Amino acid sequence: MKKGIFIGLCALWLTGAKAQQIDVQHYDIDLTLNDTTDQVAGIVTIAVKYLQNTTRLKIDLAGMKVSGVHGNNKLLSYEQDANALYIKVNAKAGDRSAYTVVYSGTPKDGLIISKNKYGDRTFFTDHWPDRAHQWLPCIDHPSDKATVTFTITAPDHYTVVANGAKTAEINLPGQLKRTVYDEKVPLATKVMAIAAADFAATHSGDVEKIPVYSYVFHEDSSHQGYARATNILPYFIEKVGPFQFEKLANIQSKTIFGGMENAGAIFYAENSPEYPGLESLLAHEIAHQWFGDAITETDWRHLWLSEGFATYMTLLYMEHTYGVDTLRASLKEDQAKIIEFGKKRKTPVVDTTVHSNYMQLLNANSYERGGWVLHMLRRKLGDELFWKGIRQYFKDFSGRNASTDDFRKEMEKVSGQDLKTFFTQWLYTTAIPELQVNLGYNENTHAVKMEIIQQQTPLFEFPLEYTLDKSKGVQTIQVKDKITTVIIPTAQRPAGIWLDPDTNLLADIRK
Repeated sequence: MKKGIFIGLCALWLTGAKAQQIDVQHYDIDLTLNDTTDQVAGIVTIAVKYLQNTTRLKIDLAGMKVSGVHGNNKLLSYEQDANALYIKVNAKAGDRSAYTVVYSGTPKDGLIISKNKYGDRTFFTDHWPDRAHQWLPCIDHPSDKATVTFTITAPDHYTVVANGAKTAEINLPGQLKRTVYDEKVPLATKVMAIAAADFAATHSGDVEKIPVYSYVFHEDSSHQGYARATNILPYFIEKVGPFQFEKLANIQSKTIFGGMENAGAIFYAENSPEYPGLESLLAHEIAHQWFGDAITETDWRHLWLSEGFATYMTLLYMEHTYGVDTLRASLKEDQAKIIEFGKKRKTPVVDTTVHSNYMQLLNANSYERGGWVLHMLRRKLGDELFWKGIRQYFKDFSGRNASTDDFRKEMEKVSGQDLKTFFTQWLYTTAIPELQVNLGYNENTHAVKMEIIQQQTPLFEFPLEYTLDKSKGVQTIQVKDKITTVIIPTAQRPAGIWLDPDTNLLADIRK
């Protein structure tokens, strides 16, 4: 998702998926919406595979009232507390079962029922990071991915959009309409989504048989900016791999974020149609369809595999479209954000200290620093090996979950290089290089003396590029010690020295 564009807002899961009782295979979600109250009624069938012997199955659910649970054609005993539903079962590891939960209530979060800026009533899910269970019985963690079918019954003036392909739209008595969407690609709950509003819908075009749609509020129907997605989508298909979902819908919404990367049904903030940076925002959320949606991080600590990737893939698209100077300008802006963030909070990119309130992970480490790591990896490997590794990573992990080590190993296999030191210092170390660079010119020896002092702990290993004359090319120094001294012969005192002239090193450099 993209944070902070419109409203300034944008851990270890102790019972992670492998320690969980079950692996959810499919959700069948039947939801009824109305215009009279904010109460919703749901019937959700959860198909599961047991990972261990279980007598008490825990399902995440908060604030909604369960009225019955069915399984194996019979009523089942259950208990409910403030955060979960507990079903009495007798299952062995490897068993498969399906449970139907009947419930109702007024969601406090996760499903946002409100009015848009024009005063019209709307329904939008907003699940990130673990807010789906505020209205939906589920395993609300990115490591448990499942396919999903949505059957939404709502007043017929709403256009309903959800993940997957629309398989039915049926008019019902009482001015109601039933809409069905089926998503065959396994998703984490964070990117499952439904929207119901009075939309103006446009088929913006097809990209390699993938239909691309725009959904905006009727009052904004003159804005066609979302159609730029048809120009962005081909870039990522070519560079990364096939688009995995049945469609790409770009949807004006009530999300708290600038954009939210729901799989095949991206939500953008209300003011996005007029946002000057819309192209970059679209690229960010579309990049997430590969990184975050098709490949999902195993745990919140690896969020950079989603946000850092989307950040850098956006810069790569912008470089492709507008040139390398656009990339460098954005990298410099991001570098400043990273340095400023590091003064306030000293944590590594892979942050193991956060066990709740995952919103705090939406920071410059996950986004900009994660993107910078990919940029330096690209420069380290070269474009050919970098993109080959990215494509292989996507091929091997699409539809699955990945950790930082999984990504490292993929890039090592493709490049034939040992990347442990690179990943450790840039992703698992709090600091970034803080360099004091002292320069002097010796008139007698006709040489520049450059002294590079690493002021941070621990020491880093990295290439530092410099030039005395931009027209004569760039030189590289390998830095690994506390103090590195370089003597540079030059016939006359140079007008200056340019450090990192091509913006390839994440560092705080002081001269």
